[in-house]
Amino acid sequence: MNSSTLDTLLIQKVTITDEALSVYLSDGRSISVPLVWYPRLLHSSPEERHDYRLIDGGIGIYWTQLEEDISVKNLVLGQPPGDSQRSLKCWLGDHFLSRS
Repeated sequence: MNSSTLDTLLIQKVTITDEALSVYLSDGRSISVPLVWYPRLLHSSPEERHDYRLIDGGIGIYWTQLEEDISVKNLVLGQPPGDSQRSLKCWLGDHFLSRS
């Protein structure tokens, strides 16, 4: 897939379950990825998972409470987030403390 094709793809719909994130794209495809790819989503509550917005008409998804964003490009290319283990560990600690 060339970059000009990626640049025209938009997310039209998002579905999140306890196991997967699924997106429906403007070209008719749907992509599902396991939540284990996105630890912030995996360890969040259903309410936090569903508190998202599409970025710039659908080039990505952003979760304000989780400080997580996922681009359509990374989903299509199968690239999980680039969080370091240290960053993720820090976030998990802060996240669970704030829920107590």
